[in-house]
Amino acid sequence: MSDEGEVGRVMLELVAERGPGRTICPSEVARRLGGDWRARMDEVRQVAARLAADGRIVVTQKGRVVETGQARGPIRLGLPGEAG
Repeated sequence: MSDEGEVGRVMLELVAERGPGRTICPSEVARRLGGDWRARMDEVRQVAARLAADGRIVVTQKGRVVETGQARGPIRLGLPGEAG
């Protein structure tokens, strides 16, 4: 598995590429990392939770900001104050 630094770097890169007001699916991060993307999803969500806690990204579900640990089902990742 990749280290958190690589996952975080890719995650921040993808949300920045998508731009303000747009979000990405965590699976986009896992796929960009390569290999078995499904096996990486727990790690991607854990890193997303840390980055969200640091205010570097926002985690949304159905367009609303949510706590990653409490979100069940699909989530989206975006820029703080810009996710929709």
